[in-house]
Amino acid sequence: MIDPVALTQALLRAESVTPARGAVFDVLETALVPLGFDVDRFTIGEAPDGPVENLLATRRDGSRHLAFAGHVDVVPAGEGWGDSPWSGAVREGLLYGRGAVDMKGAVAAFVAAASRSDAGTLSLIITGDEEGPATYGTVALMERMATRGIVPDLCLVGEPTSTGRLGDMVKIGRRGSVNIWIAVPGRQGHVAYPHLADNPVPRLVAILAEIESVVLDEGTDWFQPSNIEITDIAVGNQAHNVIPAKASARLSIRFNDRHRGADLIARISVIAERHAPGVVVTGKVSGEAFLTEPGAFSTLVSEAIAGATGITPELSTTGGTSDARFLSKLCPVVEFGLINATMHKVDEAVAVADLLALTDIYEDVIRRALV
Repeated sequence: MIDPVALTQALLRAESVTPARGAVFDVLETALVPLGFDVDRFTIGEAPDGPVENLLATRRDGSRHLAFAGHVDVVPAGEGWGDSPWSGAVREGLLYGRGAVDMKGAVAAFVAAASRSDAGTLSLIITGDEEGPATYGTVALMERMATRGIVPDLCLVGEPTSTGRLGDMVKIGRRGSVNIWIAVPGRQGHVAYPHLADNPVPRLVAILAEIESVVLDEGTDWFQPSNIEITDIAVGNQAHNVIPAKASARLSIRFNDRHRGADLIARISVIAERHAPGVVVTGKVSGEAFLTEPGAFSTLVSEAIAGATGITPELSTTGGTSDARFLSKLCPVVEFGLINATMHKVDEAVAVADLLALTDIYEDVIRRALV
């Protein structure tokens, strides 16, 4: 059987700032092959978002199929660590390293859990491009799965969902995310001769004022209210006596399952065009909102958590986006993993006891899902 602590350390020591390739996947493949997994590694994509390496591992034994999804790429370490961020050092019961929580620890825990059982069909969907633009990551893995006829019944994503104590929160959905850029054209001129120029700033201000007054919804049973945030305003005017030639702004909208990304882009476009004919509005949908209705899958995960920790988790849709937004198109998806308090921080660390407990929980999830 695989020791989740030792495997986490090996993964941490393989530096893998996004987009990840090479050594970290070598470590994972070395652990999986002796367990009977068929490992498919492939590299895809061009700069600037690639190339990215991904890994799809499958072990077939029975009709029921549980997939585990995650990533081994990490954000840059930053400065000020007590030890090297790639050391995998253990001090006073804590295992340190960039990615210990988000999310090499969960990947190692699931592999260790899989080493304890050989019943049922298991797959691991592991990307090297979750912390980055996610252009050539999980979506490419899903395309690979389609070509091979790999369709899981259930998917567990190992993102760090716990907040104060391991097992206190499980994610059953996520809000969608869309970014929108608004560019208002004008005509440059001298401020003393405004009739010879066309100032775009007042029109942009009017657009943003109306957008700021929009209430998208009041929330739902499982989702908090959708929100529009103005994240940037730019004119780029270096002179006090010049009317600028253009003015722009950027919005970020996090939305629940009452909306679709394309519809929100269209709604913003209508507002902008009303105040500034000729305005250019562009949008990019990072992911649609999704919900796995509470039911058999969330119940079995909750029961596995309760059996190991004695607590019943809260079912939630809070937080940012994850690759579950893609995987929800395949099958029911639930997210559960380590405590997220130190993710992306200096001295990111996981309690060794939590890593061992997570392995026990994942083992129980495998058993319950594949019976």
